[in-house]
Amino acid sequence: MVDRITDETIEYVGVLAKLELSDDEKRQAKQDMSKMLNYIDKLNELDTSDIEPMSHVFALQNVFRADVVTNGDGHRQTLENAPGEKNNMFMVPKTFA
Repeated sequence: MVDRITDETIEYVGVLAKLELSDDEKRQAKQDMSKMLNYIDKLNELDTSDIEPMSHVFALQNVFRADVVTNGDGHRQTLENAPGEKNNMFMVPKTFA
């Protein structure tokens, strides 16, 4: 396999990651990245023509309940809990003078 990771690539990745790498670290990073890409290339050897594409490994289901009104707005029952009521609104004590 042709070596796709160049010294410039390692320099660029180092700048993006805000890392200062020694020459030995750059050499090791270049080898590691090349090994990773070579390993990923093995996936191209697999026949995936019969595999359905998916967005997630696990089957996802909507966990939310249906948005259905079951008992109206209940404003009368809510206003019964108010300290006071006027024009279908809560009346509360004044907090600012």
